[in-house]
Amino acid sequence: METRSCGVRHMCTLTLLLVSVCPLCCRASWVWMGVAPAGLPEQLGCGSLPISLRQRELCRKKPFLLPSLQDGARLAVSECQSQFRHERWNCSTSDRPAVFGHELTSGTKETAFLYAVMAAGLVHALTRSCSQGNLTECGCDARRRGGGSAAEGWHWGGCSDHIQYGTWFSRKFIDGAAKNTSTARGGYTLLTMNQHNSEAGRLAIDQTMSTDCRCHGVSGSCAVKTCWRTMAAFERVGVYLKERYETSVQVSDRSRRKSRRKEQRRLPVDKHQLIFINKSPNYCLEDRRIGVFGTRGRRCNRTSSGSDGCNLLCCGRGYNTHLVRHVQRCECKFIWCCYVRCRRCESMNDMHTCK
Repeated sequence: METRSCGVRHMCTLTLLLVSVCPLCCRASWVWMGVAPAGLPEQLGCGSLPISLRQRELCRKKPFLLPSLQDGARLAVSECQSQFRHERWNCSTSDRPAVFGHELTSGTKETAFLYAVMAAGLVHALTRSCSQGNLTECGCDARRRGGGSAAEGWHWGGCSDHIQYGTWFSRKFIDGAAKNTSTARGGYTLLTMNQHNSEAGRLAIDQTMSTDCRCHGVSGSCAVKTCWRTMAAFERVGVYLKERYETSVQVSDRSRRKSRRKEQRRLPVDKHQLIFINKSPNYCLEDRRIGVFGTRGRRCNRTSSGSDGCNLLCCGRGYNTHLVRHVQRCECKFIWCCYVRCRRCESMNDMHTCK
């Protein structure tokens, strides 16, 4: 226990040092909580977290939301890495307050996905806490109770997920009081682009919700159904946002209106779409200056023609093949009484990594 306590104290000291030397103006640095040890944000308190002054003030007013903030950040980091695990950019993180580094300010498709998934993660975590009764400021969505269709034999009941509170707090915490003033004619700034994508992430929670029902009646009949609205698992939200990432739209940069290209989108974009200003780098070669780690050493699939295939992932540089020995337990049997006996099995497999 003493060793663990020392470890936590060391992490706290390191965090405070990082916060002191890194600028707190990074708008999305709150997602650092997603890579921090469990409970550390609460130990540090709102005053020591790598968040903006406005976010810190909001945190001090509602310190009971810190666990949900950390859960939302963890959802965002985990789902981003899951969706991009086979891509050249694999949503790599660091333990610094900015977490995603240059990608948070590059204005690319990757920036768009990050802001969307972070906003969605916060809404999802807060809504789940509301439905579970962990917060006094919100609960189930009571607006639907009592409604329904008697003719069709169903009514609203149960505990519908109340996403309004999570959506409201996510807007206030991530976007602040600023309004998205961009227009197709005037173009976008990085700030308004991020606001648009954050809102698209929140809308993704609503778009992926489903209606669940339970039957009531004699002998299991479905004479009457009680229905409620529930959020999808966050993995489903991640898939939805990845699809939006694949069809994201480039918009004009207001700061470079005179030189904007003809292929940039000038028409109004749908609020569910993700938008970006700058084209992405190819992420093939390491460039520490902008936080690109490259694909050298990444594991690839020699037989795949997709993004995880050695040809695409290694950017045509070729790959190395290693023979790897795997040792695992196999042919396990239960012996009376009371233990399990297994054999020790070995296998040799090829592993391919990018040059």
